[in-house]
Amino acid sequence: MATKITEDCVACGVCEPECPVDAITEGDPIYLIDGNKCIDCEGYFDTPKCAEVCPTDACVPA
Repeated sequence: MATKITEDCVACGVCEPECPVDAITEGDPIYLIDGNKCIDCEGYFDTPKCAEVCPTDACVPA
């Protein structure tokens, strides 16, 4: 299951560099997660790193 970014995103950009598989890109007006690339950080971290660092809790399970 992939993670998605909700409308609560404030486009701060802290999530993008945290993604180990480069699944996060800057969108307009919010950041986007490519569901085909997102692996929920499996094999890298215990929990999705984007959700961990997001100040608005906009990164949620899809």
